[in-house]
Amino acid sequence: MTLDLRSRAAIFVGLAALMAATRMNHFGAIPDASWAVFFIAGFYLRGSVRWAFPALMAIAVAVDYAVITGTGQSFWSHYCMSPGYWFLVPAHLSMWLAGSLLRRHHRISPVNALGLLLVSVFAGVAACHLFAQGGFYWLSDTVADPTVAGWARNYADWFLPYLRTAGIYVALAAVVHVALAPLLRPERRAADTTHS
Repeated sequence: MTLDLRSRAAIFVGLAALMAATRMNHFGAIPDASWAVFFIAGFYLRGSVRWAFPALMAIAVAVDYAVITGTGQSFWSHYCMSPGYWFLVPAHLSMWLAGSLLRRHHRISPVNALGLLLVSVFAGVAACHLFAQGGFYWLSDTVADPTVAGWARNYADWFLPYLRTAGIYVALAAVVHVALAPLLRPERRAADTTHS
């Protein structure tokens, strides 16, 4: 499946809008889709990592800035703002790379593709959580007395909720992908243009 520039741009805009809308309130009724957005972007925009990944990171930081300053707090003195915040770059890159790896190998039997999807999401979330949670736990002033046992407990406490959220969004994207994939095949598009 090769996407043209217009399709890539549409996917980017849709993913950016989804991330911005759900990142506004990380623990709201609609959970934050950021991790899934980077995974899905890695799958569809794999060849556009040089511009798409930095642009999505900039949007994530801009949304965080808007949310924090919108409550009247200083962005730089907020409890989330520590050296650990910048570990979101490798965290989100982990999700991007997991999606990119899936894209590279997804043209296998449906059963194997589903297995690869599950492994990719699990591995991406595990690595993403390692960077995001680890950076915050070890480098912020919020944790008064960090220990390896405390870090492991905190990692385990938050892993399944993050895996569930990312998994739900990726599953929805997979359903849409399966439904739309026949329409995106080059031979189908070529046939459509010759009949119009």
